[in-house]
Amino acid sequence: MSIDLSTNYLGLSLRNPLVVAACPLCADVDALCRLEEAGAAAAVLPSLFEEQIEHDEQEINKLYEYQTESYAESLTHFPEVNSYNTGTTEYLQLIETAKKRVHMPLIGSLNGASTGGWTRYAKSMQDAGVDAMELNIYFIPTDPQMASRVVEDQYAELAAAVKDTVSVPLSVKIGPFFTSVPAVVQRVAQAGADGLVLFNRFLEPDIDLESLRVAPNLVLSSRHELRLALRWIAIVRDQTDVSLAATGGVHFADDVIKALLAGADVVQMATALLRYGPPYLGKLLEEVTRWLEEHEYTSVAQMKGSLSRGNSPDPSAFERANYMKALTSFTSEFPSA
Repeated sequence: MSIDLSTNYLGLSLRNPLVVAACPLCADVDALCRLEEAGAAAAVLPSLFEEQIEHDEQEINKLYEYQTESYAESLTHFPEVNSYNTGTTEYLQLIETAKKRVHMPLIGSLNGASTGGWTRYAKSMQDAGVDAMELNIYFIPTDPQMASRVVEDQYAELAAAVKDTVSVPLSVKIGPFFTSVPAVVQRVAQAGADGLVLFNRFLEPDIDLESLRVAPNLVLSSRHELRLALRWIAIVRDQTDVSLAATGGVHFADDVIKALLAGADVVQMATALLRYGPPYLGKLLEEVTRWLEEHEYTSVAQMKGSLSRGNSPDPSAFERANYMKALTSFTSEFPSA
């Protein structure tokens, strides 16, 4: 029996549901080629950060201001900042070079919390050749006077601003820390997003006990993190028509299958590929195919969402009832006194 692994994400027809998340592998054209050869259906390029954009613009502004009053002719010597490439040259060159060598869709990524130069750089990425855009929103509210509605407005307004600027499909990567995840999904979708990525893994600060300083460091994902995305994808799958991507904790074929059953259109993965290399994609595809054959599915489309909350034989398992069941069924590893 021939198994059809194809899926649709953001209106893009993909040969399978394995998408490489933004990571160092996607910053190298040769590595992108190896990922595609190994089976990747698409790749998200490393994020261009808002801080990079702001820093580059500040540096260019310093250049403009330097000795502009020294000579009359210098007043018109420098170009306007809005028409000058302020440091994203390498990023745009990566897109242009990669598009010449790989055939899988490439998704540009912007990371920030305000509109700023986002719309301009999103347009530049589109012009360079990306097939879609991903907004990797990283906003940590610290003001107690900022209501939750204001935070949600920021997400929706940012999505709407970028969507108005580009014609390629747009996905928005959000975190899980909202009063109501389904409400945020609806608002971002209504703002024009073609898909959502659940969930963003915010960098958690640590404390160095010797220097007594905050010491942020990157911790790779563990597969148990996927459960958070499984719950919410299963819940919102039946509430929205936009594409859904599961990310964070996708390490093994079982994780891929679970995400698809919950209702994800694709999974995004990075940690496993950083650990095992691009050839690991082939192993995952073989195991997913074998599982589909054993369970008499003919395609990814057939099984996708079959265990969403709306299709689950026990919808309460995604809600509070499951919490009580888990607690009462837990058995300690230690013998009772």
